[in-house]
Amino acid sequence: MVVLPIRFERSPRLHPMLSEVAHPVGTRVVVQGKRGPEVATVRGEPTPPQEQERYGAVLRAASTEDVSRWEELHRTGEDLKWLLRARARQRSLPVKVVAVEFTLDESLVTVSYSAEERIELTGLISELRGHTRARVNFAAVGPREQAQMIGTLGACGRENCSSTHLQDFAPVSIRMARDQQLPLNPEKLSGPCGRLLCCLQFEHTQYLDLLKDLPRKNARVCHEGSGACGKVTKLHPLAGTVDVTTDQGVLTDVPAGELRRLTEAEIKALPETGRGGGRPGKPNRAPRE
Repeated sequence: MVVLPIRFERSPRLHPMLSEVAHPVGTRVVVQGKRGPEVATVRGEPTPPQEQERYGAVLRAASTEDVSRWEELHRTGEDLKWLLRARARQRSLPVKVVAVEFTLDESLVTVSYSAEERIELTGLISELRGHTRARVNFAAVGPREQAQMIGTLGACGRENCSSTHLQDFAPVSIRMARDQQLPLNPEKLSGPCGRLLCCLQFEHTQYLDLLKDLPRKNARVCHEGSGACGKVTKLHPLAGTVDVTTDQGVLTDVPAGELRRLTEAEIKALPETGRGGGRPGKPNRAPRE
């Protein structure tokens, strides 16, 4: 027995499944999934099974009849998806039907949908009864799962990460955008799903490492060459430089290695106008974020 990484059409996530045969990469196989028998694709090399791990099962290599049947059911599911969308509009139901998927033996049909509130879907079940005898299962999906199943284009011009390679939806926070010195513009930080971009967390750990070598924003520093002292107002992690506001103006793109951080005693010893880069005779103001 070997373990094969299997990918279903609706998601890029790889599922480890036991198989008696080491099918080559790209082989379409019939697997026993949670819903029932389905057709999937082998997407990696075989590995030995691990103890105390739970696996699905690869039943066999998909025959020509299996593939033809699976494609026919896929077309039927697409037709029913648009039918249910039309019926939902007629009934004024605040719901979006994302996908309709059959198992290979047509014993179960899963209707994936998204809705902002709890709604009654019994009316849509009656619509399906006239087209299939399969048991109907409704599954609510979130905005990210919806984007994963439908597939969209990201701001980079490529297909979104959730439908191409992401294995899990990692938590994404606005703090990640702050650490990367990005403008906090919701339109630019949100993906097609309306949530924060998944790619914000791809390089977050690298940015954290770069920020360790830079002074913190609003820190008091002195330039070793000119002796000018001021407040750090902007960070450039990739370049390893910062902007410093002094009484004389703004020093831009100053390498972090040329700056010396002031101690609390040195800050207290500075003239009032030299502590934060404010204008002489006026109170210092912290720069806007």
